[in-house]
Amino acid sequence: MQNKTLTPLLFDHIKNTYGAAPEYLWERYPDYAVFRHADNEKWFALVMDVPRNRLGLQGEDRVNVLNVKMNDPLWADLMMRRPGFLPAYHISRGNWISILLDGSVPFEDIASCLRESYLTTASKATLQALRPPKAWLIPSNPAYYDIIRAFDTADEIDWKQGKGVKTGDTVYMYVGAPVSAILFRCKVTETDIPYHYTDGSLTIRVLMKIRLERRYPADRFPLANLRETYGIYGVRGPRGVPEPLLHALEQD
Repeated sequence: MQNKTLTPLLFDHIKNTYGAAPEYLWERYPDYAVFRHADNEKWFALVMDVPRNRLGLQGEDRVNVLNVKMNDPLWADLMMRRPGFLPAYHISRGNWISILLDGSVPFEDIASCLRESYLTTASKATLQALRPPKAWLIPSNPAYYDIIRAFDTADEIDWKQGKGVKTGDTVYMYVGAPVSAILFRCKVTETDIPYHYTDGSLTIRVLMKIRLERRYPADRFPLANLRETYGIYGVRGPRGVPEPLLHALEQD
C-alpha cells in the first residue's frame, strides 16, 4: 500500500487503540487491508488505494481511503456532504462511507468515525466492556443473608453478580423488609467469580466483590420515599438508578 499521508498514522492508531492488525484477504487486491473484531470477526475498517476517478474525483492518481460503518443513516448522509467524505467504495449495503486519507480530513475526525464504526460492529460483550461505569440499585433479602451484619465485620464482601454489572460500577444496596430502605453505597471491585449454589428458590452461578463506601440512615431512603419521590415501587432485581435519585444519593 502506498505511503499516503495519514495511512501509517491510522494503522498505528488502530493497533494501539483497538489491538487489531491488518488482514490482506484478496490476491487480486494485495494492498487492501481489513481490520476486524477478534470475537465476532466483523469488519470495522477497510483501507484501500483507489484511483481518484473511480471515486468521482478528478485525476487518475491513486489515493488511500478508509471505509467505516456508521450507526445512523442520517449521520452517514450528513458526513458525505463534507469535503473528503464519499459514498463507500465497493460497499453498497449498510451505512458505510469512504474517507479520504490524503490529509483533506483532520485525523481527529477520522478517529471519531473509526470509533463509531468499531462500536457499530462490536459484539454485546465488547460494548459491555467499553461502556462507562454505571450505577445500580440492587436488592438484599435479609431472609437469605444479613448484609448489615456482614458490613459491620468487613468492608468488602462477595455478592451475587447481576447481569450487566462490571468492575468499577457503583451499587446501592436496598435491604428488604423489615428494613425496606437503601442502606449502602458500594463499589464493584471484581466480577465473574465462579460460584455454584442452588437451594430450589435461589441459584447463584457467579459472584462479584463489592466494597463498602458509604452508609445511609434507614429513614433517609425508605421504600415510602422511593415510591413518592422517585416512582420506585419495589426493588426485585438489579436495575439502573434514576438520575434524580442518583443525585440525591450522591449529594446527601
